[in-house]
Amino acid sequence: MTRSKSRGTGRVTLQHVAEKAGVSPITVSRALRGERAVTPELVERVRVAAEALGYVPDPAARALASSHSNHVAVLIPLLSNTLFVDLVENVQRTLRPAGFQTLIGITHYDPQEEEQLLREQLAHRPAGLLVTGFERSEATRQLIAASGLPCVHTMETSAEAGVYCVGFSQHGAGHAITAHLLAGGARRIAFAGAQLDARVMQRAEGWRDCLRQAGCHDAALEFLVPQPSSLGLGAEMFQSIMATPNPPDAIFFCNDDLAQGALLAALRLGIAVPGRVAIAGFNDLPGSEQMVPPLTTLRTPRGEIGHTAAQMLLQLMRGRPVADHCVELPYQLVVRGSTVAA
Repeated sequence: MTRSKSRGTGRVTLQHVAEKAGVSPITVSRALRGERAVTPELVERVRVAAEALGYVPDPAARALASSHSNHVAVLIPLLSNTLFVDLVENVQRTLRPAGFQTLIGITHYDPQEEEQLLREQLAHRPAGLLVTGFERSEATRQLIAASGLPCVHTMETSAEAGVYCVGFSQHGAGHAITAHLLAGGARRIAFAGAQLDARVMQRAEGWRDCLRQAGCHDAALEFLVPQPSSLGLGAEMFQSIMATPNPPDAIFFCNDDLAQGALLAALRLGIAVPGRVAIAGFNDLPGSEQMVPPLTTLRTPRGEIGHTAAQMLLQLMRGRPVADHCVELPYQLVVRGSTVAA
């Protein structure tokens, strides 16, 4: 089949699709962006014409014409953690049908790396921003503000006016895990944290507050290391904690990676869980239910956070009002055999 092409570049253009579909170029543009103002019949006609001609939108031309591209910049700390994989997958599932694609940047929890990534992504003229949490350099804050782009923060919440965010209470979740361990009879409850980003420290504060309220907080039972979380580190921390002169009767690990490593170490060392020490994690990552014993943890709504944050950003990018600028989603305590004897 012979295709109509631009004389200069050989590229099928928006004008060619419009002529074949019998509509205006602006209608083609709106139809391909998924705007609701275009009827389903016209959307289908444009789709068929574009497919027949082999039309591929030019993102650079679109960005130049509108001052923004159809990309959304998404900044997350890691992609090696299922927590953020689930979030990004749901962001993409929500944005793609609306005509937007994700431009992912991995910050590795490094404020300088986040700043550089944001500068690079702003050069691509994104239509909006999705960022993780609120802890970042002042330079990055200024970049976000100066860009004038719609921005939604994920994983944490803030009541600050003009800030759009979707997350859950990290403090409340840490408090809930600790309260469960107290209810099971534990009094010497340790907190084991790694990475030490803002969200980990909020969980730690929830642990502290719960134990203070119960009158059994002991600062000596707080074990914090700056290294990235891993099963290996969890095993090392567990062995170190249990080797102290007066070891705890329960340990709240700041995430499941550490807690899973601790359970494996307990098996190797012959330390009964939960008989000698109860172990709890955080996030309910894959594998936690299959541990021996199955790991008690807190299931976080990361998939729902991704979907809801993307929906909020879509409303902002379309210039529509957002009913609630701060959405706090529920978490779920998942009680398994690592804290409750069978």
